[in-house]
Amino acid sequence: MSNQQLYTIRIALTVALGGFLMGFDASVISGVVKFIELEFSLSKLELGWSVSSLTLTATLAMMVSGPLSDKFGRKVVLKYAAVLYAISAIASAFAPTFLFLVIARMIGGIGVGASLIIAPMYIAEIAPSNMRGRLVSFNQLNIVLGISVAFFTNYMILQLGQSDSGWAQSLGFDKWNWRWMLGLETLPAVLYFFGMFLVPRSPRWLVMKGREEEARVVFQKVVSAEETEIQIAAVQDSIKSDEKEEKVPLKELFMPAMRLVLTIGIVVAVLQQITGINSVFFYAPMIFEQSGIGTDASFVQAILVGLTNLVFTVVAILFIDKLGRKPLLSYGVAGITITMFLLAYGFSTATYTLNEGSLSSLPDEVRVEALSGLLNKTFTDDVSFKSALSEALGKVDAKRFESPLITAAISMNPTLILIGILGFVASFAVSIGPVMWVLFSELFPLKVRGLAISFVGFVNSGISFLVQLVFPWELETLGSSMTFLIYGLFALVGFMFILKVVPETKGKTLEELEKILVK
Repeated sequence: MSNQQLYTIRIALTVALGGFLMGFDASVISGVVKFIELEFSLSKLELGWSVSSLTLTATLAMMVSGPLSDKFGRKVVLKYAAVLYAISAIASAFAPTFLFLVIARMIGGIGVGASLIIAPMYIAEIAPSNMRGRLVSFNQLNIVLGISVAFFTNYMILQLGQSDSGWAQSLGFDKWNWRWMLGLETLPAVLYFFGMFLVPRSPRWLVMKGREEEARVVFQKVVSAEETEIQIAAVQDSIKSDEKEEKVPLKELFMPAMRLVLTIGIVVAVLQQITGINSVFFYAPMIFEQSGIGTDASFVQAILVGLTNLVFTVVAILFIDKLGRKPLLSYGVAGITITMFLLAYGFSTATYTLNEGSLSSLPDEVRVEALSGLLNKTFTDDVSFKSALSEALGKVDAKRFESPLITAAISMNPTLILIGILGFVASFAVSIGPVMWVLFSELFPLKVRGLAISFVGFVNSGISFLVQLVFPWELETLGSSMTFLIYGLFALVGFMFILKVVPETKGKTLEELEKILVK
């Protein structure tokens, strides 16, 4: 491997740390929700807001980060994103109120939106064409790696909180566990900030600003002198071409000729989120606790979620050009449908009964005498059982001891739930997760491609925000079984749509696809 290739890989890995921060910041909240719900006495919608607020500001940041990077540079925007990540982590860790925590999370969301757009853009602009695909994929891999590491560090902090070690006790891992979970992000955020000083400005941005000599110095670190001149000339031609083109108005997307391709884009964008992937990523321990395995085991199983996501994302990257987009989408969404129905069935078979033996296994703080009216009474769904607990113990204690009470009373097969969740994540990660963005880059005609991808991306983020917001309310109001059944029904509709409407784009030129889809 040449020095130029090693240099390019090092730069790409440094910039892709923004993807790691994004994945970590988004999913670290999964270990926090259990604790902040009690500390701040949150309703289920407030709990959902603590999770989804990050996605809201990330969506807004995605809309402005591109123009800002055009004005100030990709490197500058990514440095500020690192600062926002650090501010968000520190402020979240010290949040005295729920409102303060939400504001801190929203600040982090701005960093998420900026790095999601700018990091892969920068890598694509500095990478040689023969390495571009692999190097840009570093960012996606780092996102999934960040998700996995967040699940792991949440579990480690939980274990340190239960440790008798003096140093762990002195650092307050027991009473400040969720604050440590959120504050830990400060370390990679600071590392990212200083790492960006070692990264050159994007050579294409330098050409765009008329700074050809600076661009030439950067280009010659990654390609030959001859290729450098070719690249600079190509960028200059592209800039001149862009200046001549008129901006495409939004109404262009809704012309009759665009009806089919826009419908495909919107349906796929909605489907990716409406099947509940971010409910699993952001509430994994909460879901596993509903199967009665307890808090510690639920955090362990959340780690498996992250690892499964990582492995099958790599599988998707390896096979997307070999198998094609439609086969991956079809099999993946079919898998999502089956696993969601499996989860719905698993939770529907659960029964809840408290007896003398199960009461003795509860923590000493639980007022056992208040539960006497529930002794040997069997509940066939989680909603009625939790409602009975709230009446007997009061809402605060029922929430506080929900996990051990479910563990003591439930009768079901928790392995079925683990298989369902891991199967769902694997099906998502190998199909609609990464394939959606590839499909978008190929479906839309060149003239409206940038506008169209921005529009369907906005739809995708909006649905993600709503799913995260209402998931705790769904569990409380509809129950686990009905919630996953709804996700499964959405997936089934999406599967039929993919079979009947979505075309295979593998092996076709963008011009051929335009003739097929744009009438």
